[in-house]
Amino acid sequence: MKSLILASGFGTRLYPLTATKAKALLEYKGKALISHVVDKIPQGIDILVNTNKKFEADFRRWQATLDRAVTLCVEPVFTEEQAFGAVGSLDYWIRAKKINDDLLVIASDNYFEFDLPKFIAAYNGENTLAAVYDIGDKSKASQYGVVHLDGRKIAELAEKPAQPKSSLVAIACYIFPPRIFPLLFQCRPQGRKDNLGNFISYLVEKDEVHGYTFSDAWFDIGSIEVYQSLQ
Repeated sequence: MKSLILASGFGTRLYPLTATKAKALLEYKGKALISHVVDKIPQGIDILVNTNKKFEADFRRWQATLDRAVTLCVEPVFTEEQAFGAVGSLDYWIRAKKINDDLLVIASDNYFEFDLPKFIAAYNGENTLAAVYDIGDKSKASQYGVVHLDGRKIAELAEKPAQPKSSLVAIACYIFPPRIFPLLFQCRPQGRKDNLGNFISYLVEKDEVHGYTFSDAWFDIGSIEVYQSLQ
């Protein structure tokens, strides 16, 4: 298994905080958000981190502070308009790095406290596994990808629905088997390249996707208000 931490976004929703600093490098509890993710990934799993040319130097300085190896993957983009999007980045690096292993994919602005090794242990080696959190409020769920579970199977994932059917949301933490990698390319021409939630929704239609529910703390740094509320 390999891992890819997605950190190539420009964080425009958090301007001006992220005008000159990558969202993944904003601090929480004394260290960069992305460092919390790195710390949770078990030893023995190679870590790749993607970023863009605008923030490359910042990420290289961050990389130098780590006590474990991380491979920095720099996309040749300088602006939001040039960005590949999450699905585009995933497809790009799987091809560029010739990845043919199970792939743990986590968004760098995802703070969670569940036991990642338990999540990995729940993966059956065949079906995509998505971490699922009960946000406890359907109105809040409308901001995320809302999940309907049939046992362990994700029967439906609706991206930011106006009227959510449940309060279960998929967070940006997945394990993908290599057999689904071709679907990334198939999904991209359909205008769904930017959002992993849309890709999972697409994948649910094409394949069997499993959910891993947890109740530990989780939040997504999606706005200045959310970030400031945590300080």
